[in-house]
Amino acid sequence: MLEIRIHGRGGQGSVTAAQILAISAFYDGKMSQAFPRFGVERRGAPVEAFCRIDDKPVNVRSQVYTPDLLMVLEPSLLEAVDVTSGLKQGANIIINTSQQITDKKYSKFKVHCVDASKVALEIFKADIVNTAILGAFSKVTGVVSLDAINKSIEDRFAGKPQVIDMNKEAVKRVYEQVK
Repeated sequence: MLEIRIHGRGGQGSVTAAQILAISAFYDGKMSQAFPRFGVERRGAPVEAFCRIDDKPVNVRSQVYTPDLLMVLEPSLLEAVDVTSGLKQGANIIINTSQQITDKKYSKFKVHCVDASKVALEIFKADIVNTAILGAFSKVTGVVSLDAINKSIEDRFAGKPQVIDMNKEAVKRVYEQVK
């Protein structure tokens, strides 16, 4: 089972990212679940969302304590929260940042930096990276396909063709950033 933890701030769409990821996994023939954990429920406060993906039914109902992969939507959280708490050694970390991460505490992980904010600002005119970073997830893991993510976006934003197109473009562009 692949366990994923998403760190963001309230209002950034961490929960939506987890939901779209879980639905994408379903479209690729996998079993999945997504759920949030809120502390202080206010805009800008640190938020965690979780997703589990497996080839068989997912019956675990607790939060993810030892994730296999981490996504960080807001780089300021690297200083504000211990995002690597419980993270398995050698795990992938996808961070929305234009900077390279040089802090030694990340040396035992596979860190992938993507500038999803730049893409989001160009496309949405706002720093909304929740769908865009899923492109990096697809490229890094191969667990969900771009087709499945696009179908999930179509479902989530049904009746809003322009929003669908913009989100698909953001996913594609961040997917292409990953080396």
